[in-house]
Amino acid sequence: MVTSAAVALVALGVLAAAYVVIRYELGRQLDLQLKQQATLITQQNRGSGPGALYGECSWLAAPACAQLVPADTTAPGQSGLVLPVTGATRRVAAGTLGPYYSNVSLDGRALRMYTQQFPGHLALQVAIRSDTVDQGVRQAGLLLGAVGGAGVLLAAGLGYATSRTSLRPVTRLTATAERIAATRDPAHRIELRPYEARREDEITRLATSFNTMLGELEEAVAAQRRLVADASHELRTPLTALRTNAELLARADRLSAAQRDRAAESLGRQMREVTGMVNDLIELARDEEPQQLVEQVRLDSLVESCVAQARGHWPHTVFTVDVTEVTVPGVPARLARLLSNLLDNAAKFSPAGAMVEVRLARTAGAVDLTVRDHGPGISAEDLPYVFDRFYRSRQARALPGSGLGLAMARQIARAHGADLTAERAEGGGARFRLRFPEA
Repeated sequence: MVTSAAVALVALGVLAAAYVVIRYELGRQLDLQLKQQATLITQQNRGSGPGALYGECSWLAAPACAQLVPADTTAPGQSGLVLPVTGATRRVAAGTLGPYYSNVSLDGRALRMYTQQFPGHLALQVAIRSDTVDQGVRQAGLLLGAVGGAGVLLAAGLGYATSRTSLRPVTRLTATAERIAATRDPAHRIELRPYEARREDEITRLATSFNTMLGELEEAVAAQRRLVADASHELRTPLTALRTNAELLARADRLSAAQRDRAAESLGRQMREVTGMVNDLIELARDEEPQQLVEQVRLDSLVESCVAQARGHWPHTVFTVDVTEVTVPGVPARLARLLSNLLDNAAKFSPAGAMVEVRLARTAGAVDLTVRDHGPGISAEDLPYVFDRFYRSRQARALPGSGLGLAMARQIARAHGADLTAERAEGGGARFRLRFPEA
């Protein structure tokens, strides 16, 4: 409605201006014709006295109706005057008033009259029928009005059709949002026809962005459901064991001292396992690192510190370090957690006495940190899933852990703008590569 009203106002404004211009031009042509006729009559009738020069004005028997009017009202020869004479006419004859145009009526017909001074203290009046001009102006006004009305109707129709076509994705967006609010299911999408999807207007971009947002929302909801399902599955076994040991300790009077010690030790171990798993889940629930804690971190020093701690945790594993001085932006505690997870994973899968190689170096446009072990490696079927939450390969199911360490490591890497990948190393074993884009 607003667009149609704006178009209608512009169209009516243009048509009104056209009407004014047509009316002005026709009147100007008529006045110019009168002035030319007056000049011609003056040249042809010099020396004439008062009276009508062309008297049959109402029937246009002559090109124009003309008469000479004296300044003196008592002068002879005024009985045959046809055109109306006023005081202004006498003043023009006397030379006290300049030439002027006026509209008069004669025998019921409209005339346009021009009055100017004539030699001999006379006033020359020349008149031409103007009803044809007035009729032409009226016809032009009616025609322009009809064109304007048709233009307004056309603008309204095109505006309605255009708005319906342009806002159709918005209608679908509203309906989709209402369906999602009613069903709480983010799987719905706004359906865009092929010709609509090819457009680059703001409405289509809004619909496309809304579909992208719904896709991200659906993925987030699915990931949340998977996390809850996986967590409940993984926690069920240790919680059952905890409950069994707690019930066993509740009947401690029936147990021997050795049995009580074993039950208490098992209970403590299982509590630490559950606590670690819950802490890992809390860490995974964080989507990004707090920006206020980001600082420039000496990655080489952090690697050496983490390797030193890993040597204490895994005394039967040999760690070798080859680092270059590198500084990257990040949160030191989170990067230390990432490195510890990679080192623990490598040591866990390495046989006693095997070597874990840690190397930090600059490459073309990036900083690469690699952790390579000499264990059984990663099978081709397990490689795509090593960073999934709670995923454990066949080789890892007999080892301690919850399957959250590598998932947490990748999440920390992504939060720092880095890329963490896994690959099968040549000669056996697995290699994890952490790549930071160099500023």
